[in-house]
Amino acid sequence: MTNPARVRPLSAAREFLQSEAAGGVVLMVAAALGLVAANSAWAEDYFHALHIEIGPFSLLHWINDGLMSIFFLLVGVEIKREMLDGQLATWPRRILPGLAAMGGMAAPALIYLTVTQGDAEAMRGWATPAATDIAFTLGVLALLGPKVPISLKIFVTALAILDDLGAVLIIAIFYTDDLSLLWLGGGAAIVAVLAVLNWRGVRLLWPYLLLGLGLWVCVLQSGVHATVAGVILAMTIPLKRSPARPDDPSSPLHKLEHALAGTVAFAIVPIFGFANAGVSLEGLGLEALLAPVTLGVAAGLFAGKQVGVFAASWLTIKLKLADRPDDASMLQLYGVALLCGIGFTMSLFIGLLAFPSSETLQSEVKLGVLVGSALSTLVGVVVLSLARGDGRAAAPAS
Repeated sequence: MTNPARVRPLSAAREFLQSEAAGGVVLMVAAALGLVAANSAWAEDYFHALHIEIGPFSLLHWINDGLMSIFFLLVGVEIKREMLDGQLATWPRRILPGLAAMGGMAAPALIYLTVTQGDAEAMRGWATPAATDIAFTLGVLALLGPKVPISLKIFVTALAILDDLGAVLIIAIFYTDDLSLLWLGGGAAIVAVLAVLNWRGVRLLWPYLLLGLGLWVCVLQSGVHATVAGVILAMTIPLKRSPARPDDPSSPLHKLEHALAGTVAFAIVPIFGFANAGVSLEGLGLEALLAPVTLGVAAGLFAGKQVGVFAASWLTIKLKLADRPDDASMLQLYGVALLCGIGFTMSLFIGLLAFPSSETLQSEVKLGVLVGSALSTLVGVVVLSLARGDGRAAAPAS
């Protein structure tokens, strides 16, 4: 037995790094630094560094197509685990976050299309405000502490994971260039080999990761965005399950998730945020704020997300298709719906895919994402700080 006297308390730094808020806070800081760098005396160096050629691609391209593929690998791993083993393992658990996610993707897209109606190029960015940034949102919820019931944090996590799944499908279907059947065939052959490895019960991770690298190259060359390879690879990683230990930490999928989580949260996503949040505000006036893309993204995130998530949740509960999260009032549910308008990482990513050759529209996307996410954060925090739970206790396990 461990001697209590010899157990050292965690340092403040380690406590922070192990907290739910840490990843979101680091991302916020990185994004702020990117914005500052783009509007400082080092702005020229900042933008020049992002366009340095490293092999066949620029540094920014490596970040957005390379590092973010690892982010999407983690997204895919989380989706698979939650679907098979976690909060989305049964249909009753999927109904409320599933319908809320659908409403939270449809309403922002409709608002964006309404604002940009008549501008064919701008309308291409319709999916930009459709996804929730799970790191930012959970970071804000963690900072609010006991003001937010644990059931709502679980609800938001499940909703954001389904949001991510929807975003991946949107990227694969709507933001795909001219397809190369040869490279697609090569990718399909690699996926077939990965499926055989899974079927044969191969539990070593390195064969999956080595083949995954080849899959990434094939997808990159095929015309489908390279990050989709990460999600496809995740679906083939084995997840060992048993009635005694349904959440077996020795499973290859769990090992991969634990290996990636820290790197993605504290390195890859902050690097992406730093590299892509930098929008020069020089010369940007009221005209830039009122540009259709800026307004569409900001309104989609702030208004569309809260309306879509809350309306779908309210209707689902009203129709008794699902229960309200335990100990949560409708006002708290509304506050969480507001926070779902924090679309930073995925919104920036989709916006850059929508307008790959227009720096002006990319800047408008970034401005809209910053404004919409900031408004959603501020109003959501105020609502959740003032709201109180309804005092309902969780139902006893049967």
